Amino acid sequence: MVTGGTSGLGLAMASALASAGATVALTGRSGGRASSVAAELPGAVGIELDVRDESSVARAVDQVWSRLGGIDMLVNNAGIGMRTVNPRFLTHPQGFWEVPVDGFRAVVETNLTGYFLVAREVVPRMLEAGAGRIINISTSDPTMRRVGFVPYGPSRAGSEALSRVMAADLRGTGITVNLLLPGGLTDTGMVPPEAVTEGRTLLESAVMGPPIVWLASDDAAGVHDERIVAVEFEQWLRDRKG
Repeated sequence: MVTGGTSGLGLAMASALASAGATVALTGRSGGRASSVAAELPGAVGIELDVRDESSVARAVDQVWSRLGGIDMLVNNAGIGMRTVNPRFLTHPQGFWEVPVDGFRAVVETNLTGYFLVAREVVPRMLEAGAGRIINISTSDPTMRRVGFVPYGPSRAGSEALSRVMAADLRGTGITVNLLLPGGLTDTGMVPPEAVTEGRTLLESAVMGPPIVWLASDDAAGVHDERIVAVEFEQWLRDRKG
């Protein structure tokens, strides 16, 4: 189950998993769009889900569990970025005191509370099944404390802390929790177009493919409480094997 799977990192991961043979449920706020995107992937299904809404989360998890016959892996990915509160956040950062309260709440409710709500709904089912994997998508450390990055930075810092506590709470249960992040600015549409012309190089969302497929594999059984940077994945894997 990949939340926020209709575009960006979510779609890249859903595509990689589907291509590797997994049966994928990808979610989005628009059920129609989720179904349309899923139709382009082998064996995938699209489910409507607003991660900020408890009833929507419960309904979506019920649907995914029923249609897939269970959930082996949850990829908590749904999120919104700085463009929702400041379209020019990289070139014209604004102080935290200038951030609209409703914008702050929307980002935190999506990027942090959303991770909590979906995991809270899925984990009891995984506990009953005796196994499961949770991958929480994060961002680079500098992004969490960059000038002008309220509320996105704090929301991602919070979701990373949440992941660590989740891992501690679930240690020894058969359910693993890990963090995965791209390792740089990515081509998700969250970066203002003018920033790209200033010599910045964007990572392709497909960078998330190899690590997410590996995390779903038998090789990743028992891997727990790790923080994996996608651009460094091959080296991380070599170091782990070495």
